[in-house]
Amino acid sequence: MRLAGRPTASTLLIVFGLVATGCAGGSKKATSIDAIRSRGKIVVGTDFEPGLSLRNPTTHRLEGFDVAIAELMAVGIFGGTREKLGEKVEFVETVAKDREAAIDNGKVDIVVASYTINDERKQVVDFAGPYLVTHQDIMVASGDTSINSVADLNGKKVCSSEGTTSAANLARKVPQAELTLFDTLTECTEALGAGQVAAVSTDETILTGFVAKGGGSFKLVHAPFSEEPYGIGLTRGDSELRSFLNDRLKKVEQSGEWADAFAASLGKLGLTTPPPPPIDRYAAQAPPGR
Repeated sequence: MRLAGRPTASTLLIVFGLVATGCAGGSKKATSIDAIRSRGKIVVGTDFEPGLSLRNPTTHRLEGFDVAIAELMAVGIFGGTREKLGEKVEFVETVAKDREAAIDNGKVDIVVASYTINDERKQVVDFAGPYLVTHQDIMVASGDTSINSVADLNGKKVCSSEGTTSAANLARKVPQAELTLFDTLTECTEALGAGQVAAVSTDETILTGFVAKGGGSFKLVHAPFSEEPYGIGLTRGDSELRSFLNDRLKKVEQSGEWADAFAASLGKLGLTTPPPPPIDRYAAQAPPGR
């Protein structure tokens, strides 16, 4: 039998090239979850609203139902508990009109910000969830008895935030209302308190927080006129992250952590803890040209 001689340099290069190619071809493609773990934190876009995501003046920490949902998602990625996440969650203020852009340009990994799922938004971003279903309602000054339904808003100055389904609903349902739009609902509430508008209209969850914070200055009309399913916004076409978030939501719903989070936030404002809504695992499509 003939023994092979020492391999030449060119032979070694060919062999190593084949090995490298084989390893690369067999390696697992990195996902956005891998990138988040590697970075050591998840960046979450949220809007500062009482009951959902507002900074505690004593602890200086963000608190609320949206914050809890985001932290529960982070626990699924990093392990541990919400209390021990430390710097693994970074919250970035993301007002309604900027949510899609923040996701698309990579400023945030996900958005958890009373973000209503609808078909128009699904053309730009994907959603996990919904994790809560609420309704649009109306907030007025506590002494106002002239507004008892959405129809009563016709001919009156009404405030909502720009880029929201709330503003679109008002434009469609009460076309004769004089609509004022601000970046934040805090600005709307200030305008109502100053008598510059007759009403503020957005989701019941948000308005309940402003009523509680208002110290008796405002009241909720209790005249719901839309359905608003809240979803976790993420990059369109990221099926791995979307499936992970949906699975994680299901787990925290079954464990009771979802109900505990609701009771500790929106429940303290007087809202009864509802059953969690069914998760919509709709068939997402990759964005054109990607």
